[in-house]
Amino acid sequence: MTAPSDRPRFIAALQIFSFIFVAIFCLHLPLLRLPFFWDEAGYYVPAAYDLAHDHALIPHSTLDTGHPPLSAAYLAIWFAISGGKPAVARIAMLLVAAFALTNVFLLARRITNTGVAVASTIATALYPIFFVQSSLAHADLTAAAFTLWGIRMSVERRVWVAQIAFCLAVLCKETAVITPLALALWELLDRRGGTLPARASQAAIWLTPLLPLLGWLAYHHHQTGRIFGNAEFYQYNVSQTMNPLRFVLAVGLRLWSLFGAMNMLALTAATVVAMLFPPVVDRAGERRRISIPIQLQFALIMLAHVLAFSLVGGAVLNRYLLAVYPLVIIIGMSTLYRRIERWQWAAAGIVALFVIALFVDPPYRFAPEDNLRYRDFVQLHYGAARFLDRHERDATILTAWPAQDELTKPYLGYVAHAFSIVPVRDFTIEEVMKARRMTGQYQAAYLFSTKYESASWIRPQFWERWNRRFFDYHQDLSPEAAAELLHGRIVYLARRKAEWVAIVEIDQPSRVAFFPPHDGRR
Repeated sequence: MTAPSDRPRFIAALQIFSFIFVAIFCLHLPLLRLPFFWDEAGYYVPAAYDLAHDHALIPHSTLDTGHPPLSAAYLAIWFAISGGKPAVARIAMLLVAAFALTNVFLLARRITNTGVAVASTIATALYPIFFVQSSLAHADLTAAAFTLWGIRMSVERRVWVAQIAFCLAVLCKETAVITPLALALWELLDRRGGTLPARASQAAIWLTPLLPLLGWLAYHHHQTGRIFGNAEFYQYNVSQTMNPLRFVLAVGLRLWSLFGAMNMLALTAATVVAMLFPPVVDRAGERRRISIPIQLQFALIMLAHVLAFSLVGGAVLNRYLLAVYPLVIIIGMSTLYRRIERWQWAAAGIVALFVIALFVDPPYRFAPEDNLRYRDFVQLHYGAARFLDRHERDATILTAWPAQDELTKPYLGYVAHAFSIVPVRDFTIEEVMKARRMTGQYQAAYLFSTKYESASWIRPQFWERWNRRFFDYHQDLSPEAAAELLHGRIVYLARRKAEWVAIVEIDQPSRVAFFPPHDGRR
């Protein structure tokens, strides 16, 4: 139970949570009915579906990644109560996002003031990567929410509550152990903690979250014979990443992700420029800053995330850093407050740039899930899937991931009935030529853009080679070229910006070509 002295604080936090939830719910309202997207469809929702229907902690209808089951269990409860609809999952995740943002506010208020806390919370909520992830059913959000709670509890020196928070975080996703390990290292390095043995005993407390993680890994090994995910998953995320050159390149990409991506560069630059000015002195005296030890702890947590996710993780996805973006924002807003007299204008300008990045694509490669580009992706795929439902009901379809999940799992929200699939890896010329040799096994091909392309920046050849070698970059054929190689004809084609989908019929010349009315380009 909550102690009497804690009740006013708890009620205030609940009020803040409620306000934040209502605000982000209204902002996400147009997105709630979108079918499941990318890794949602490929892993997280099927894992929750298996748990809800078969009570399987280790999913069997999708890839075994070895991820702990708490995120899937959370979604499974919602699916069991309200059905496995996308809107149900998205509202459930918005509750988690509101919890995360509540902790951002309370943490920032604790170490700075209410004005900085409000600015940091608004900026975090509207930062494109956080905004999009707020309604997507990825484990990264649940892990980030509990991690932020744990960081706040550590700042308040409520050490054992922090351990509960971090234990829950690692049961959502194993990589959440990075933060308590960083805090354990901080305890060892912080000479204010007394002698080395005393500091070591304090550091050992922060290793508590390893216990539930090791318990889960032992259970997973008992059930599958493997400690981690299946061989394909482990090779992609661990074995193939163990290369010194890749590590150096990944560190650079991670630093850009943390301090530059999606207009975060504006806050980073504003923070650096603000440091050139002296602290503002007003009627209350010199404006307060975040204490240096807390800033150093935040820096250590950020560094640990950059290094860890440069060492492991085949895809350099920005959502992996979801727990540390708020730390960057809090420090940046606090610096503006301390050194710029009318700091609110600068903060408002940065928030405006975050909002612009939600809608306007940057001139470099990025994942669709980093801004509202994912909505275009989902809507294009939904339109193509509905076309197949109406016109290719009995056909076997050649396609790649994630469309193969979209067409074989009706509960994802794309099709009414499952299709038979012939899978390919992507739509590069090599894979299309392989598919050409399988003619007769499928009657239609569902093609789509699997990589976002931006033609705005010049990219050196060596960078292209490194991207292909280390970061799974490839170039899809155009729909027209792929259709020609497959000896088929395009009967459905739709585009939105750089994203496209196409349905190609194979050896069925009698059909009349169809193009959706909203987009007649070919």
